[in-house]
Amino acid sequence: LLDAVRLGPVDDAAEITATQLREVVTRIIDAGHWKAGDPDILIVTDAGYDAPRLTYLLAGLPVELVGRLRSDRVLARDAGPARSTPKGGRPRLHGAPFTLAKPDTWHTPESTTVTDTTRYGKATAQAWDRLHPRLTRRNAWIAQLDELPILHGSLIRLTVEYLPGDRDPKPVWLWSSATGLSGDDIDVRWQAFLRRFDLEHTFRMLKQTLGWTTPKVRDPHSADLWTWLMIAAHTQLRLARPLTEDLRRPWEKPLPPNRLTPARVRRGFRHLRAKTARPASAPKPSRPGPGRPNGSKNRTTAPRHKVGKTVKRAESLEEHYGRTG
Repeated sequence: LLDAVRLGPVDDAAEITATQLREVVTRIIDAGHWKAGDPDILIVTDAGYDAPRLTYLLAGLPVELVGRLRSDRVLARDAGPARSTPKGGRPRLHGAPFTLAKPDTWHTPESTTVTDTTRYGKATAQAWDRLHPRLTRRNAWIAQLDELPILHGSLIRLTVEYLPGDRDPKPVWLWSSATGLSGDDIDVRWQAFLRRFDLEHTFRMLKQTLGWTTPKVRDPHSADLWTWLMIAAHTQLRLARPLTEDLRRPWEKPLPPNRLTPARVRRGFRHLRAKTARPASAPKPSRPGPGRPNGSKNRTTAPRHKVGKTVKRAESLEEHYGRTG
């Protein structure tokens, strides 16, 4: 966990995310972990992030965006050669639509790979090259004065035989900002997306084990401070991984010290305290304060904050320019 930002009512989630990613990529390059000639840095996101817009905002950096798409999205093919008509008119910007939920709109994929996995059975990945989303001047692109960009990418459809727990597997749609991918490149992209699921376990541990959402704080700054304390605690567990012993449950598999999960490191963290130096003195016992006198009432009304965003984004160009001038 590298950073945490609380979004305000007027903040754009894509712009804030792009700023964070730009800082991380810059630090990676400055540290010498990436140099010219190396493959682009993969940035994997879930469906809640706008991967095409992040690609546009991170232009100029050696990165490749791989994001999940909802199953109701519609992409477009290239417009093809210009066709003259008796009335003339503007050339087409988009070709035939590619509707993810309608197989009759698909064409033959440029690449298909089949991989045997131990957890999901046979995984089949189909890829279509040079598909782009049809951008409109709404929401995030409403202030774009220039021509809307054409963001080409590769579309990947991943299907598996089964899921753990006998659940019905549904296809997963991925969009990559890179084009001309080979079969091996496609396997790397969807395997990297599966590794993203480790983040879900991280958030579950922060909430259930470390108590991230347990305090009901009223001040947003207190919530920010508590979030950074969670990040510091998670960092301590990561650094203490080779120092603790694996106190595993009977149903858990043995793991080497360098592969322990943060929850299992926390289980043995109490044994680590006896081995470390304690520069602070022992706490002195004290009595609690008197508190509010019996029979008195609290006359200070606690502040209440509205949940969610309070500023609605303009939905049309007329509304946007009428608001901003």
